[in-house]
Amino acid sequence: MKNTIKILSLLFITLFAFSSCSKDDDPTDNSLFVGKYNGTVRYSEGLDEIKTNANGSVTVSKIGDTYNFNFSDAIPSLNGIKMEKGQGNVIIFNDGALGSISISASELDINYTKDGKTWSANCER
Repeated sequence: MKNTIKILSLLFITLFAFSSCSKDDDPTDNSLFVGKYNGTVRYSEGLDEIKTNANGSVTVSKIGDTYNFNFSDAIPSLNGIKMEKGQGNVIIFNDGALGSISISASELDINYTKDGKTWSANCER
């Protein structure tokens, strides 16, 4: 009986350890964040807001260590975003851009500015 309890306890602990998901997954380490996020998307050039949609989407794809963010509503895509390991799931840009991209398995927040153009997204999946 004691051996059965030990085996079941060990099995339960092993199952729990393999099924848990870390809140501090780093985007540079895995493809957990790839997929479609729905929510508010915006794009502007200088002071002119070009596109905005409260029911838009962003599709995230990963190739190697770079991410592509494809926006709905004819908003230009952000392609080839390289990242460095940051604190948790915030991307640190190494291409001279300003802003942040915070990404998790369930949420995506983008505030990205480069060459006078600004991309914003507040999305969930």
